Amino acid sequence: MFVKPLPDVRVNTLAFENTPLVKPTGFREYDARWWFGHPSSDVAPELNLMGVQALGMGLGTLLGQLGVKREVVVGHDFRGYSMAIKIALTQGLMAAGCKVHDIGLALSPMAYFAQFALDVPAVAMVTASHNDNGWTGVKMGAQRPVTFGPEEMSRLKDIVLAGAFELREGGSYQFVKDFAATYIADLTNRPRLKRKVKAIIACGNGTAGAFAPQILEALGVEVVPLNVDLDHTFPNYNPNPEDMEMLHAIAVAVKEHKADIGLGFDGDGDRCGVVDNNGHEIFADKIGVMLARDLSSIHPGAQFVVDVKSTGLFASDPVLIAQGAKTDYYKTGHSYIKRRVKELNALAGFEKSGHFFFNAPVGRGYDDGLVTAIAVLDMLDRNPDKSVADLYAALPKTWGSPTMSPHCADEVKYDVVERVTKRFKAMSDAGESIAGHKIVDVNTVNGVRVRTDDGTWGLIRASSNKPELVVVVESPASEERLHAMFKAVDAVLRENPEVGAYNQTI
Repeated sequence: MFVKPLPDVRVNTLAFENTPLVKPTGFREYDARWWFGHPSSDVAPELNLMGVQALGMGLGTLLGQLGVKREVVVGHDFRGYSMAIKIALTQGLMAAGCKVHDIGLALSPMAYFAQFALDVPAVAMVTASHNDNGWTGVKMGAQRPVTFGPEEMSRLKDIVLAGAFELREGGSYQFVKDFAATYIADLTNRPRLKRKVKAIIACGNGTAGAFAPQILEALGVEVVPLNVDLDHTFPNYNPNPEDMEMLHAIAVAVKEHKADIGLGFDGDGDRCGVVDNNGHEIFADKIGVMLARDLSSIHPGAQFVVDVKSTGLFASDPVLIAQGAKTDYYKTGHSYIKRRVKELNALAGFEKSGHFFFNAPVGRGYDDGLVTAIAVLDMLDRNPDKSVADLYAALPKTWGSPTMSPHCADEVKYDVVERVTKRFKAMSDAGESIAGHKIVDVNTVNGVRVRTDDGTWGLIRASSNKPELVVVVESPASEERLHAMFKAVDAVLRENPEVGAYNQTI
């Protein structure tokens, strides 16, 4: 019988080699993330390789309980330890009787695509996405194109932590040779772009660097590569197109090379960030509005899904209203939005983080940064006389913040958000104002999003991936109102001593 995992095992001991370590907080709302350790850090690991084996056994067990055939696609991102983690995960899956199809180094969307291309029901992609080096994780699913949500993650957590594995014979392993070529062919088997476009392609030295330049060049893009060489030390910046450091680097390159656009991909290639031809960073939710305008002009009355971090323009933009577009604001998280897009049969779903989900005829319903990039390039093709900056300038003006993340421990962050939500509800019920304006709506679908009578809003929610909160504010009225709302929201947040410093502010 496999040893029951423990939540804490000291490093550099015999026990660490012979006992599975799995910290419970690594099971997040819609995927798994743990601090695996880094040579430059003295922070204790939350997971070891025996713990990863236990995770594989637990996933195989869960598939059986869900009535899903025990057959799984696995892949790994480009980090120094990801292959070792994938091998340990594979051992666990095989011990639970799973047939494992290993596609090797891959983007997360490549693994999702493999479920369709190889006709395999389940996926387990080893990646920490945009998290700093030292983090690892697994994105899992058993109902293509959606991935696990809270219910499945909770069941998996219970199985693993209890050591309640249902092990059986019959497990096997197959390495799928050159699967990347199948993925590349799927994205490039289409007409080339008519419009000549010079694009900065930035990958932050992450996994997308192995695939993005080749795919976009095949579509006729003049590619100017930026940090596309694979280097798991991430020597320039973390591959995160929501982070201003990466966007600023792309902006500098756009100006230097007089490019038409800058496209940045995150560590596992399921997100895409955009910089316009003037070197201005465009937050992903505004790119979503631009794409919604473009797609709803072709598909009138289109249904879209967006997360609560996203701009209010999806509901108020006069062009979208005139084209009959409908938008549902839903929970932040790639699994939530992906599932909601499927439920509503929406044409597309957009997250402020840059996860975009396109149903047919654009995509298969999962998030793929390269499909997003191609959709943006197709939008330019359909507007041959307009630049990215022109299309952006045509949107109604709003002032928005980046996604700001004050530190808050995993163990308390949800309690903090619950307290803050109750506080805002009480203010609304009492007819109070915030930042000098009347509260007209308190949306609690995911954290709390409080909106005032002039359309200005502020959001506080718990991060699903890291020990942080998430704070976003926007105003269609003025920059002054943006700052006033941030100060008011932050003041309520600071009533909770567990909340630490921001990663960045406005």
